[in-house]
Amino acid sequence: MTKELKIVFAPGCFDDFDGTQEELDELVAEIKKMAEQGTLEEQFAPLSEEEEEEFLRLQRKTRQ
Repeated sequence: MTKELKIVFAPGCFDDFDGTQEELDELVAEIKKMAEQGTLEEQFAPLSEEEEEEFLRLQRKTRQ
């Protein structure tokens, strides 16, 4: 038995998305598919310190 993969998107990460809801749904589905297949990790890039701090700040903000 394998644990189900949970993908969480940062708040506002799609705010600048310029497309339809269907296109956004397709994009999210493709990201999830890549994560399940393991191909998403191949495209990972480390965050800069500034990006990491912003991500953590947003995480704390949404948990409050």
